[in-house]
Amino acid sequence: MTVPLRARRYDLFFIAFFTVNALLITYIVDLEQIVVRDPANFDYPVWPPSGAIDLVHWWGNHYDPLLMARPPFWQMTIWIDLIFFGPFYFFAVYAFIRGRDWIKVPALVWSGTMLANVLIILMDERYGVTPAPNFALVVAANAMWLITPFLMMWRMRREHPFTVPAAAAEPAPVTA
Repeated sequence: MTVPLRARRYDLFFIAFFTVNALLITYIVDLEQIVVRDPANFDYPVWPPSGAIDLVHWWGNHYDPLLMARPPFWQMTIWIDLIFFGPFYFFAVYAFIRGRDWIKVPALVWSGTMLANVLIILMDERYGVTPAPNFALVVAANAMWLITPFLMMWRMRREHPFTVPAAAAEPAPVTA
């Protein structure tokens, strides 16, 4: 029996996280880094909005020079986000709202890939050619993408993450 969302309040965190990533991070913040090839010389595209582009560039110019340098490995992580993570976020929102167990394997794949991407990026932010001037701030800004994959792995640990285990669903035998 699927546990209703109202009884899975902790899943609201994942729904919110996936929604923000789908609607803001992936297809606005990350897309900017592909659409605007050279942040020092570009015309504003139709999408993402110019205000979002300006905000991304402000962050990059003040705190995150790797974002502005956009080396090939960085761009590949963005393509992974756009092509794989973006659609996953939409499916995950649906699956978490409706309690669909089929999201388990994709969620675990997302968790491992996200962790690998973020850890590689943070290593470059710390020791790479364009280190962040305030590494602690960059880590703090990326903390949700470090913590959430671990939370997801924990959340998906059961064979059927959205259903009541059979032993718990069966009524206790009546004794005379």
